[in-house]
Amino acid sequence: MSLLRSARFPAVILLAAAVAALVIANTALGASVVEVKETYVGIPGVFEMSLGHWVQDGLLALFFFTVAVELQFELTNGELNSARKALQPAIAAAGGVMVPILVFLLFAAGSDAVAGWPIPTATDIAFALGVLAVFGKGLPSGIRIFLLALAILDDIVGIVFIAVLFTTDVNIGLLALAALAVIVFGVLSRRLDTRARVPIAVLLVLLGIATWVLVYLSGVHATLAGVALGLAMSQRPALRTRHALEPWVNGIVLPLFAFSAALVVIPEVSPTELSPAFWGIVVGLPVGKLIGITVFGWLSLRIGNRGAAPHLSLMDLLAAGALGGIGFTVSLLLSELAFAGDPLVRDEATLGVLAGSAVSLLVAGLLVAQRARHYRRLARSQAEREQSPHPPTPTGGQLN
Repeated sequence: MSLLRSARFPAVILLAAAVAALVIANTALGASVVEVKETYVGIPGVFEMSLGHWVQDGLLALFFFTVAVELQFELTNGELNSARKALQPAIAAAGGVMVPILVFLLFAAGSDAVAGWPIPTATDIAFALGVLAVFGKGLPSGIRIFLLALAILDDIVGIVFIAVLFTTDVNIGLLALAALAVIVFGVLSRRLDTRARVPIAVLLVLLGIATWVLVYLSGVHATLAGVALGLAMSQRPALRTRHALEPWVNGIVLPLFAFSAALVVIPEVSPTELSPAFWGIVVGLPVGKLIGITVFGWLSLRIGNRGAAPHLSLMDLLAAGALGGIGFTVSLLLSELAFAGDPLVRDEATLGVLAGSAVSLLVAGLLVAQRARHYRRLARSQAEREQSPHPPTPTGGQLN
């Protein structure tokens, strides 16, 4: 289980699942696997979804729950618990959202693909931290903190996009019942440390399931139930729950989603025949993110209080920008939602996410490794200076 809580291994599993799905989808087995994905499961005539939707709408809610718990902690006790701490990563995150949107629109404006503009705005925190763990030995903690805050803010933007852009025909009554269930869930979670913790825990599980069903039936995307429950839960039991769920989310939920989303057939067409969505994403993620985060991050160091957060050099910001281009999980979800009615464009958008994230992964690995070598050299030089004997003071008190 400890391996699945590490920064490196979950990212490797996620990448392997996506690659395996892409390979299988383009073999003779592809059609059969897609058919299994589209098999409906549930209570006939009452509540049924395809296996793909059970993964996307059901299991992924657990991932969003863990994200929301981490967000709650960072906003109250962590790196985003004050405007001063959040200023620099917030400005950089704004650039990392706006510039990729502009890049996407340069390719997709005037076409049906324009609906996919939110796709290149996401950052996959698990992948980004995995790259840091693999290539970033020796990096100052300030860079990791900056990236963590940046990715969490990106998650907030992604959650808002899902809530606002991909919600249709909302049933206000069911949504109100879901909100009531969340409130009761939050109140009960504050009683978990009493003697009645076992029955309360059972009630919380039932309330969580009821909230998910109500949100799904209300027309709001069901993963937002996980967000609401994660933000409402009392922090101490929420962190314990996140710790317990983390291996399952990293080892099962996210790989299953990556496998399901990456089951796409590579189109046998020339590059010029690919959808503008593909090009907007494949350029928007690596290029838009790198430029947006770097430029806006550089500006934030001059607009904000320079003592408010660890100082980052331009090269540090370039590394953070490249890491920000690894969209993957949330970008794949946004692709599924943006082009749900057009499977062909959806598949090409998915390929764009995989290709753009792969380019960002390679660039980020190179830049992070370079920065890590730089900081290791500085650390060695500092250690050598501290260990060397002080030179004698010249006669007359003059220093040469």
